[in-house]
Amino acid sequence: MPGTNVEAAPSVLLANGLGVFCPESTLTRNLFIRTFGCQMNIYDSDRMADVLAPLGYTTVDCPEDADMIILNTCHIREKAAEKVYSELGRLRRMKLCRTANDPDRGGPILAVAGCVAQAEGTEMLARAPFLDIVFGPQTYHRLPEMIARAEQATINREWGAGILDVEFPAAAKFDHLPSVKLKAPSTDRTAFLTIQEGCDKFCAFCVVPYTRGVEYSRPGESILTECRQLVDGGVREVTLLGQNVNAYHGTAPTGGTWELAELIEQTANIDGLQRIRYTTSHPRDMDDRLLQTHGSCDKLMPYLHLPAQSGSDSILAAMNRGYTSADYLAIVARLRDIKPDIALSSDFIVGFPGETDEDFEATMDFVRSVNFAQAYSFKYSPRPGTPAALMESQVPDDLCADRLLRLRELLDFQQKTFNQDMVGRHLPILLDRVGRRPGQLVGRSPFMQAVHIDSSSNLLGKIVDVTIDAAHANSLAGHLYTRSVENAPTPLGQVS
Repeated sequence: MPGTNVEAAPSVLLANGLGVFCPESTLTRNLFIRTFGCQMNIYDSDRMADVLAPLGYTTVDCPEDADMIILNTCHIREKAAEKVYSELGRLRRMKLCRTANDPDRGGPILAVAGCVAQAEGTEMLARAPFLDIVFGPQTYHRLPEMIARAEQATINREWGAGILDVEFPAAAKFDHLPSVKLKAPSTDRTAFLTIQEGCDKFCAFCVVPYTRGVEYSRPGESILTECRQLVDGGVREVTLLGQNVNAYHGTAPTGGTWELAELIEQTANIDGLQRIRYTTSHPRDMDDRLLQTHGSCDKLMPYLHLPAQSGSDSILAAMNRGYTSADYLAIVARLRDIKPDIALSSDFIVGFPGETDEDFEATMDFVRSVNFAQAYSFKYSPRPGTPAALMESQVPDDLCADRLLRLRELLDFQQKTFNQDMVGRHLPILLDRVGRRPGQLVGRSPFMQAVHIDSSSNLLGKIVDVTIDAAHANSLAGHLYTRSVENAPTPLGQVS
């Protein structure tokens, strides 16, 4: 448990990537991780748990039961960062109470990870001096060493001696991570798999290049090995992750380079893997081979998240996006020619500095032209250190709110229409979780919609054919569909 002298712990040692050795523990310690933000943070949180498992840490669902608490943070939105500080205030009170009751133990180890930690690490320790560890998204493979130092500080009663590690190590963290471990092998049938990190695009509004660093692509064989481990543990669907996932250019096992299209093709050859997705893409990196893969790879689901951010060329230029609205529409046309039933989702920012009424109306026209199955929309939020935060002509908040309301009404209408078009169709659904009602199971359609059915739990983790009976704003409902003998099975990822 925290407070134990690491020198007196069991003698099995683990190298942590810095040449520093930390003890592997036979003690049981509780770990609570709260994850904010994107899918990559979810992946990182799972890998943190894998890194800490040899030290005896097992995950729990309640911070009050934890010996270590990690907040894995996101810096994309201002409110997300403020949520972290709000949560830290509550955890501070809990830590003080537990420290008062057990001074030798000193309460749980409190740590903040992720992009807020990377961007505001020094300020965070000053603002929350009760924190034990603050570390960035590229250094969590060094957690054993950080914990050993934090525990020693507790032993020495060195309160307020917070550890800060927000470097960008020369050696990739993936080289030092243990094999993946599934939370619940009997039911966990979907998984995220990071293949690429960082960004070289430097969009004017985005902090990712400063918090995640330059683009890095994992070697192809490392990804395939991790994917096989996931499949061996029962996973049937993987989502390949990256800040610019379609900028992937990793080393091939036999030399040379794989782009994302070839990685998808190689991943599709893994026996037992039935579905592949990828996110998040950048329009500048949608090459023709990747577009063609959507038509040639049955395991690649007919869904693409492709952030547009704006439909105004002048705003796209100010954002430094590197494409025009016509470029984006050409990608959509080409993709729909190759894969007619593909569903598209996107991201939009309203109220970017300098956005005029004409710019906003161009975005509305753009959305009508594409007809998205689903999309996320946000008011522009200045992020410290980004060029857009220093731009003049910031749009008044009330005008941003009005524009956001109008855009969301249009996007919601398109999503509802897309969902309604599913009624009466038969979709292959991967049932991956239990619903809220007794006897209810929930899964995902090929188009990323949540689908609810009533069925026995022995179907959990299986892909079943479902007839869609009803469409809701954010989900579908249906019942199991049984084909007649003379009908051939529908290929995976297609609909009938």
